[in-house]
Amino acid sequence: MENLEAKGVRTSPVGVAGRTAAAPGFGALDFASLPAGTSEEYIPLTAADGGGSRGHLYTRGGEKAVLCFMHPRGDLSRHYAMSGLLEAGYATFGQNSRWLNNDIATIHETLALDVAAGIKYLREERGFERVILVGNSGGGGLYSFYQAQAETAPPGRLSSTPAGDPPNLNDYDLPPADGLILMAAHVGQGKFLTTTIDPAVIDENDPLATDPSLDMYYSENGFREPPQESRYSAEFLSRYRAAQTARVQRLDAIAHRIIDEQNIYRAMTAEPAFAKEPEERRREILRRASLGRLMRIYRTDANPAYVDLSISPSPRDLGSLISGRPDMSNFAFGGFAGVLTPRAWLSTWSGLSSRAGVVENLPSVTKPLLIIYYEGDNAIFPEDIDAMLAAAGMTDKNLTKIKGEHYGLSLDRAGKSVRSEANEAMVAWLEARF
Repeated sequence: MENLEAKGVRTSPVGVAGRTAAAPGFGALDFASLPAGTSEEYIPLTAADGGGSRGHLYTRGGEKAVLCFMHPRGDLSRHYAMSGLLEAGYATFGQNSRWLNNDIATIHETLALDVAAGIKYLREERGFERVILVGNSGGGGLYSFYQAQAETAPPGRLSSTPAGDPPNLNDYDLPPADGLILMAAHVGQGKFLTTTIDPAVIDENDPLATDPSLDMYYSENGFREPPQESRYSAEFLSRYRAAQTARVQRLDAIAHRIIDEQNIYRAMTAEPAFAKEPEERRREILRRASLGRLMRIYRTDANPAYVDLSISPSPRDLGSLISGRPDMSNFAFGGFAGVLTPRAWLSTWSGLSSRAGVVENLPSVTKPLLIIYYEGDNAIFPEDIDAMLAAAGMTDKNLTKIKGEHYGLSLDRAGKSVRSEANEAMVAWLEARF
């Protein structure tokens, strides 16, 4: 078995015997080495709104096409695909967003400006003729969203975030990329979370308050402790999925209530009468207008497909991306979403309000598309890939299926051949087009 901890992956103490349960550690995606003669440059970038991001450009000399890697919060500056791409004659660019390692305030509409800054730099400052986006995992939702907006001419772009805030993307230059690769890309952070959020939570302030009739980790509903496999009835799954959507709706309502209250006080500060208010009243209004309230999203590792492999059958292991024992990790610190501003919840993690869903954005993309699907992925299921292909609006769309897991390792965790196969598929696709 490959030593994942040596590669920067945190292993869970609650993993199932026979499976290394990797928590979301982006060290699992790092390359081991680069080809001889590779140069690495650290590139500070400033987006059109003044926001700062950082990029790592790898070249060997003479490349005319560059492949970009980016995740809303994760560090993909050392992605494992880069080595093979460089050997094949392509430059690579790993860009870290302004919200690296913490998505507490991540707004996808603002992230589009970071992506635009990277593409503009690569074209205008470095002279690359072709720019191809590689969306890995959550990067798939980000890049699909960006490319859809970039290919939409103003004034048809989004004019605000789901919270009603700037940026108005019609006011910015968003250069479209020349191609899009979705590698182990799930359906988008919000859509993904809607399938993993625990609907049995009945009090957002009490993580242990539970409706047993909706608890997938309750034996009477079909749960069996791993390594046994659970079985859920169609009736339970129907109620469960509906309740997941209902919980997202409740969280959306909480987010909007917080934002609306803050906006009321912000509007007061702009009124002529504000200056005439007593000092104590002005102070109270200003404090309420400035108040930074956070949402704590508990229990987000609860997709029945994690422990019932008859749901969306695939060669995956029991467990989630976080743990081989999601019945434990569902209650632990460090799950998806976690702690967010209300605005970040709506823009990034809400499956009802976020605009960064892959399936929702692909109809607006016309550039060539390659989907690389690891068939044993614990976060992506066959119906997700079918939906992506059906939604894709371009005529040039291709799918490569590889028997591997989310991090590009083989299903027995041996590792190397899966990543090599993915690289070969990417290079063949690139050579035929770029």
